[in-house]
Parts: sequence; C-alpha cells; structure tokens
Amino acid sequence: MTTLSPEPISIAIIGGGISGLLLAHALLTRSSFITITVYESATQFGEIGAGVGFEPHFVRIMNHISPKIREGFLRCCSNNGPETDPPKWFDVRIGDCTRADAEGVVHHRKDGRKVRLSEPLFVVPARKGERGGVHRAHFLDELVKLLPQDICQFRKRLVDVAEAADGSGDAVLHFADGTTAQHTAVIGCDGIKSRTRELVLGKKAARPVFSGKYAYRGLIPMHKAVEILGEEQPRTSQMYCGHKGHVLTFPIANGTVMNGMICTVVAFSSKDEWKEAEWVVKTSREDMLADYATWTPTVQAIMIHMKDPDIWALYDHLPARTFFQSRPRICLLGDAAHATTPHQGAGAGMCVEDCYILSELLAAVSSADGLEEAFRAYDEVRRPRSLKLVETSREAGMLWEMEGSHGNDMDAYERNACSRMNWIWDHDIDADLERARSLLRE
Repeated sequence: MTTLSPEPISIAIIGGGISGLLLAHALLTRSSFITITVYESATQFGEIGAGVGFEPHFVRIMNHISPKIREGFLRCCSNNGPETDPPKWFDVRIGDCTRADAEGVVHHRKDGRKVRLSEPLFVVPARKGERGGVHRAHFLDELVKLLPQDICQFRKRLVDVAEAADGSGDAVLHFADGTTAQHTAVIGCDGIKSRTRELVLGKKAARPVFSGKYAYRGLIPMHKAVEILGEEQPRTSQMYCGHKGHVLTFPIANGTVMNGMICTVVAFSSKDEWKEAEWVVKTSREDMLADYATWTPTVQAIMIHMKDPDIWALYDHLPARTFFQSRPRICLLGDAAHATTPHQGAGAGMCVEDCYILSELLAAVSSADGLEEAFRAYDEVRRPRSLKLVETSREAGMLWEMEGSHGNDMDAYERNACSRMNWIWDHDIDADLERARSLLRE
C-alpha cells in the first residue's frame, strides 16, 4: 500500500514586519512541503514605532510556535521593572488636577485613607511569567536571524492579485515594478493600510478609521527619567489618568530609555477627524505642553523632557465580515485583519495568536484544495476574539480617560480596570487550536 505524499504548496506572505516574519518561521518549522516567499515593499526589513509589550500569555504562545522566537524576544526584552508578588501591569495614578479637590485628594477610600494626585490609586494586576517590552525594530532583527537569507524579496509593493488562468486556482501577484509571481495562496501581513485587506473586503470596508484619539510618542533617557520620577517609577509601568487624556511610562530597550506613549487631552474630545495627510506629524513642545496645562508638575516634567516627540493619529479597523477569500486564495493576519488601538496593549499579542493557529492549520493541509478549509477554520476561531479586542480597546481608551459611565465612582473605575484584561490574558489558546483542527477535519 502506497501513501500519497503531500502536494507542494507555495505561500506568498505580503509584509515583512513582525507578524509576517513570525508566520514565515512558524510555517518553515512545521512543514517541509510548504515553500515561503516574503514580499516587502521597503528596501529592507524595518518596523515603525518604539516599544511594544507582551504579557506572559503571548510569550508562552511564542514558545509554542518556536522556542527560538521566545529566546529572541527575551534577548531584546526589558521586563516591566522589578518582580513584584503579585505581578503588576500598571500603577494607576490620577495626574489631572481638575479631578482633585482643593486639598489635592482624588479618592476617599472606605478605610479612611485619602489618595492624592500622583499617588498610586490602584494596581492593575498582571500574570506571573516572562513578560516585558521590546523595541519593535530589535525584535524584528531577532526574527530575521531565524529565516533563510533568500526568503524575502524587497521593493515589492503589491498592486493586485488575480486568479491564475491555468486552472490551478493559484494566485498571481502583480507588483508596482511590473513583475508578477504565482503562488498557491497569499497571506496578507501588510498592516493597517493593507492592500490585501482591500482585495478581500473592498476599499470602503478596508479603510482604517480614525478613533478620535492621538498620541504623543517620544523617549526619555533613563537617567533623566530617574531625576524626574525617582529610582523605581521609571523602571516600572505607570499610568497617569485624567479627563480625556492619559500618560503611560514603561521601560524598553533593556532599561536604557523610557518610552512615553501619551494620549492628548484636547484631541480625544474634539477631533472628529484627522485632517493631516500623514498619520505621524511633528509637533511643537509648546503645543504639547498646552494640552497638559492642568496636569501635575510630574506629568508636565515628563512631557518637557521627551526627546523629539511626534503626534501619532490612532486608527483602527471596522469589523471585517471575513478574514479570507477563496478565488484567488487570500487570507488576512494581524493588523491587516484587525488593527486596533493600543489601549489594552494586546494588538501585537493577537498577531502572535494568529500565527500560531494559522501555521498549525496550514501544516495539517496536504494539498491546495485543503487551504480554503484551513482558512475557514482560522476565520471562525480567530475573528470573534480579535474583533472583540478592537471593540474593547476603544472602550479601554474611554475608561483610562475617565469618559466612561463610572463618573467619579473610583471604586467602580478600579473594578473595571482590574478585571477587563482577564479574557485576554487567561484565554485557553490550546482549546482554540483543538477547535480549529476539529473544524478542519470536519
């Protein structure tokens, strides 16, 4: 009795960012009959933005994909400060003076203790395990080391994907330089401005939506941060909240810089649309400080010392009706499928989950005919969870900026803040994988 060998499958990955390279490595380690080509529009590998954080749930999934990915993450990771028991995600403080009474008190606790401006109001608990922040470019460098040198083609901006005329059902990729390439399937890892998303969903449904919020982002040298905040605070994750604004500080790059991701006061309430042509624009220090004129001296000092701050408009995606199409075969992953605002710190982690589930499903497919069912199982398992993140992340932005339904009820505010991440961090990804495999078998 002879056993049929799996048919060769050729996968084109559009986008050479973190999600594209994670998926490429995952597929190469799981299947000997899947060939991979990564197409990147830039001239070299690169990531925009500074810090990105991963909680223990996502680091464990990195290890599921490949221990080498986890090891690379840990090499460029700065943990979120000294270990605490129990571990903490953020110390939450009120930094907006308009939220305090004449004595600077923001909350009267039931035990009689008064909490004042800039003092810890509560701690959002984290989970035990390996966690921390990395510079996006540093993590990407670690992923590049895991891949064959010839796997990526640069200067390849995707224009269109058509079904092959040879009856194979393959996808023919058309690039801006006039070249074409034929593959069994295409996986779009091309980010929030994804061309593959447009091909699957249409231009209107694929268009990113301005969330009504933007962020100042910049870096403070650690020695200067210590001068401002003391020894401990710059090396741990801090959140200063206020009406229509919040300020995050947390360490990245092995603790040598502090990344400040700051959401402004005025834009969150008054910018119905983003009129700038670019999503990232330069700003003056005066305009930036004006947005925090009523905040504490501590917050103002953080703003004053940020190096080369930019304004980043925060966009996300409307819910996608599907993450794949059959003719030609295209599947969406990561930000191309479900770009989100950063208010729950899990957007990159969802990309890791996507890569784990999709790579396991594709490794179980023995022919091109099975790809559609693998994409369908991936879509059914991944789409509800990742779209929930987009929705709840917007809600979290409202919560951190005290625009929610809690009003001045600080106890209700704390309960919401301390429980809202549970569904993200305590999720059973292996149950998801088993369900996806079951759908594929059916």
